[in-house]
Amino acid sequence: MLTKRIIPCLDVRDGRVVKGVHFENLRDAGDPVELSRLYNEQGADELVFLDISASPRGHETTLETVTRTAQEVFIPLTVGGGIRSTEDMRKVLKAGADKVGVNTAAVKDPELITEGARRFGTQCIVSAIDAKRVYEERDDRYMVDTPRGRCWFEVYIYGGRTPTGLDAVEWAREVERRGAGEILLTSMDADGTKDGFDIEMTRAFCTETSLPVIASGGAGKKEHFLEVFRETGCDAALAASVFHYREYTLQEIKSYLRESGVAVRD
Repeated sequence: MLTKRIIPCLDVRDGRVVKGVHFENLRDAGDPVELSRLYNEQGADELVFLDISASPRGHETTLETVTRTAQEVFIPLTVGGGIRSTEDMRKVLKAGADKVGVNTAAVKDPELITEGARRFGTQCIVSAIDAKRVYEERDDRYMVDTPRGRCWFEVYIYGGRTPTGLDAVEWAREVERRGAGEILLTSMDADGTKDGFDIEMTRAFCTETSLPVIASGGAGKKEHFLEVFRETGCDAALAASVFHYREYTLQEIKSYLRESGVAVRD
């Protein structure tokens, strides 16, 4: 039986971990290297490091911080933010990352995924998709039923600042065709709310692609982790606030899931 993964996320801006709500009102959450060390010791399955200021400001991911973070963890490390070329990918992997997350640049030039997968292998390419619900009937969109009505999901880029008009589910299908090995799906509507993962959105991605899906956005209680695993079939759940502010430890989440019948790593 494949085990479900629990993944802390470090949203890094100017060398510090930050967290907000709906990608806004960011507040400081600590030092990325210290938090990485803590989560490694607590038994995180993987770690995601996202330089959230890189794409909006147009600069490269802070490689020095990535290197120091990689030196503290002995679990897979995914790094994203400001990745605009295969050369950027090479630099991040050389700095110690195991996987590279691509979002804005890949939406603008999908060939980046194709070339990255060809050069470094499918297992290294993570397609990070930031999506938001749009309650508008569109025949050319993948529609789902939700308690608030029918909606589709729109891709946003530049750290959630810019809507693209792109159907997120169709984009997920394309990144799969181009060789991405995994999808990191963040619900902008749920982000930072602690009201639970976006079940309808996550289920749609798990249904419409065969790629492993990491659910992100909305974790606030241990029950939310159980719900997303039971209701969507996602492969991993990512969270930030509940870990950064010591509301739960990785061990507490894993123990609860194990007692509830979800297979997780010790």
